[in-house]
Amino acid sequence: MRLFVTGGAGFIGSCFVRWVLRTQQGVTVTTYDALTYAGNLDNLREVDEDRHRFVRGDIADDATLREVLPGHDAIVNFAAESHVDRSITGSADVLRTNVLGTHVLFTAARDCGVPRFLHISTDETYGVAVAPDRFGEDDALEPNSPYAVSKASADLLARASRVTFDYPITVTRTTNNFGPYHYPEKVVPLFITNLLDGEPVPVYGDGANVRDWTYVEDNCVAQWLVLTEGEPGGIYNVGAGNEMTNLELTQRILDGIGVGEDMIRHVADRPGHDLRYAVDTAKIRALGWAPDHDFDEALAATIAWYRRNEWWWRPLKRRGATRRQGLLPGRQVHTG
Repeated sequence: MRLFVTGGAGFIGSCFVRWVLRTQQGVTVTTYDALTYAGNLDNLREVDEDRHRFVRGDIADDATLREVLPGHDAIVNFAAESHVDRSITGSADVLRTNVLGTHVLFTAARDCGVPRFLHISTDETYGVAVAPDRFGEDDALEPNSPYAVSKASADLLARASRVTFDYPITVTRTTNNFGPYHYPEKVVPLFITNLLDGEPVPVYGDGANVRDWTYVEDNCVAQWLVLTEGEPGGIYNVGAGNEMTNLELTQRILDGIGVGEDMIRHVADRPGHDLRYAVDTAKIRALGWAPDHDFDEALAATIAWYRRNEWWWRPLKRRGATRRQGLLPGRQVHTG
């Protein structure tokens, strides 16, 4: 199989590339990435170079896509502006990449005759889940942040591709991921690296917002299974079932580092902060997927990775990766 992975130098995309090349013999990978702020070639330093090619490119660049796509057997699209906070303080780049760029990629893939396409989306497209309910794949999309709206728009473009053009694009809606090589503006790596530096961690509001946390390698296994065995044009929720409040997550990180609650700083909440995301994962579990990693063991391994790899994250923090965005005007928070 010749696999084309967009956004493959980012957090989840690079884990997927590394996992595929490590576990799937006979697969070659073209990684296509624009190398914006969160794209990092150091994320791919461990790959098998004989089976891997990197192409720097933007998914909104139609001409380049049409040069490099022919001959590939499948596309996995991780390329996205993925940070909710950034979408609040400036949505133009988010909309350009996640809507226009995805449309250009979908169209080029169809015209180039790539037979399989997996598009990575998010549980945030469903909006707020009222406990104890969980969203199923057929539930309506009610996104609230500009980021979630952009991803829901791409999901609807995938639907249009199937209905109008008979080109099925499979969609996965994934929960929050964590693990190595995670850009340190996101909550888990931000909190870990702050605490390793003896700095406090900024918790939005009262910390009652609930998320489901999936170890990134478990998510990559799920994506491969959907790509190779899922229904073309279908939709699959992916989540490990590790539901907890942000404050509970923070406490687990504090415990893993070995520090106390005095390191918590409650800061102003971001506008429109969804209280809870939760998805029903029965459909992908029926394909045979289940997470292999216990949450606490995976978190401990993640903390250990950041302890060992300051060379990777410290330059990113020096360049401003710890700035929390998405707060009300005049109330930005800088940490680290």
